[in-house]
Amino acid sequence: MRTTTPRRWRSGTEPATARSDLKLRYLLSLTFTPLFAIATVLFAVWAANTAEYGAPSRGTLIGFAVACGILTLFAVVDLVIVVRRRRTEL
Repeated sequence: MRTTTPRRWRSGTEPATARSDLKLRYLLSLTFTPLFAIATVLFAVWAANTAEYGAPSRGTLIGFAVACGILTLFAVVDLVIVVRRRRTEL
């Protein structure tokens, strides 16, 4: 038998069915997807053209390029999810 008492009490004042702001997520994803993609390309080109023991090192620049690439992928996935949810919900 189910009880009406929730398993875990909510500590805040948020509604039980809180949703994220799709317009803001859409705007942020649309803004940062090309920004991170450009940064990925720029760091990769900079890493390819830097000296072996230059400052910053080639490994650091490759790390930045990989990090920006991951952020680009995350922003694209979020953009796809937001567009799909906006089509079905709005």
